[in-house]
Amino acid sequence: MATSEGVTATVHRGGQRSAAAILRSQMRNIAPFLTLICLSGFFAIASPSFATLDNLGNILTQVSVTGIIAVGLTFVILCAEIDLSIAAIANVTGIAVAYFTLQESYVNIANVPLPGWAAILLSLALCALLGLVNALGLTVIGIPSFIMTLAMMQIAAGISALLVRGQIAYKVPDLVTTLGSGSIGGIPWIVIVAAVMLLAGHLVLTYTRFGRYVYMVGGNREAAEYSGLNVKLILGSVMVISAVCSGIAGMLGVAHFGSAQQNEFDTYLLDSIAAVVVGGTSLFGGRGGIGNTIVGLFVLGVLNNGLDHVNIDSFLKILIRGLILLAALVINVYAQRLRARAAE
Repeated sequence: MATSEGVTATVHRGGQRSAAAILRSQMRNIAPFLTLICLSGFFAIASPSFATLDNLGNILTQVSVTGIIAVGLTFVILCAEIDLSIAAIANVTGIAVAYFTLQESYVNIANVPLPGWAAILLSLALCALLGLVNALGLTVIGIPSFIMTLAMMQIAAGISALLVRGQIAYKVPDLVTTLGSGSIGGIPWIVIVAAVMLLAGHLVLTYTRFGRYVYMVGGNREAAEYSGLNVKLILGSVMVISAVCSGIAGMLGVAHFGSAQQNEFDTYLLDSIAAVVVGGTSLFGGRGGIGNTIVGLFVLGVLNNGLDHVNIDSFLKILIRGLILLAALVINVYAQRLRARAAE
């Protein structure tokens, strides 16, 4: 008969193993939170001006454009794919909405500017079309998403160059101007738009059939195909979603920055990928979500803003961001290996 001490020791060891297993399985989610807490604490101590409500508003505004792009990119990465054209599509859409608003635009009849709603719809149609080309290349022709979106990045950059021709455009529709640079009750509209889109993305991924399909495709593509799921349709859909989110970010970003010009959104490619990955969404697909992306956005926002407050050299700032991204990738891959070992 087992003694009470033996039973207690067994339960204790079992509890320790269970806690360790939970910790390992949740490492991808825990690490970003710890990083955010540590960064916030460090910058709050290093700079009194960091831990203020005004600065929190600055951080939210600074990550808004990245957040809008990251919504669509989260869908793509959850399917174990990648979209390198997001920044270029954001740029071409922002330029397009300004171009369609110009009186001299070729699409305008008798040199009469298009109505604001028409310029917005044409610009959204353009980014959706570019996303559809990505989708067709990936699902119909079979080009890997890395290569297909790399080509689209160049195509979109070429369209931007043709439209802007080295010039800078300033006029955009009034609605875009309001949402990109206006505010209501002291809260910038662009922050509200980003929050609404992040919430919508979370609801779609969490509570809809399409969201479950996205996780199924990313988690086990072969099993999804055997279950009768139209995998190509899901993959094509997330590529279009990514392009449209990038297009919306591009239009609002142009209004926020005050002008539309070539290569304006180039830095947002790395920022958006970093937000999704640093937040803990798996590069291997099937795990993560918008909640992780929000944490990643705050990590990047706190890091970039905090480094400005402590007056660190701008070149060192780039290095630190790269090291943080590398650490997130290491955790991502390590967590995947732990999960694979546990499944054996």
